[in-house]
Amino acid sequence: MRYLVESLAIGALTRGRSVEQFLGSVGDAHAPGVRWVEVVPIGSEFKVVLHMSADVGSENFCDLVEFPPLDPENEDDEFGLEIAVATEAHDALALAEHRTGAVRGRWVNQGMAQDEYRDFVLSGRPRHASPS
Repeated sequence: MRYLVESLAIGALTRGRSVEQFLGSVGDAHAPGVRWVEVVPIGSEFKVVLHMSADVGSENFCDLVEFPPLDPENEDDEFGLEIAVATEAHDALALAEHRTGAVRGRWVNQGMAQDEYRDFVLSGRPRHASPS
């Protein structure tokens, strides 16, 4: 089972584990990139972080956190852009979905968005594919 039902995503977050979701392509033909969103439990809060990186991967190189930033001149975005903070796990997921287009029912455990990226590569890197 790749995707977490909502109760399992919330359970992972309340146990201190991040959840994430691959969102697809970003950028243009001259600077192709990919983006994914992560909900990270930190203390008593849940931070929503949007990541964008250059699309330099392949079927055999899918570790998104190893990809360089989409904009190499903006090092502040290298580790993601915090877009929201919530005090409840459910609210953090809802904020991530509302602000990034993430889809309920497509959350995965930390480190598993790379499998979604591999599927994206194998399908020919569609520019306007829906995550659902």
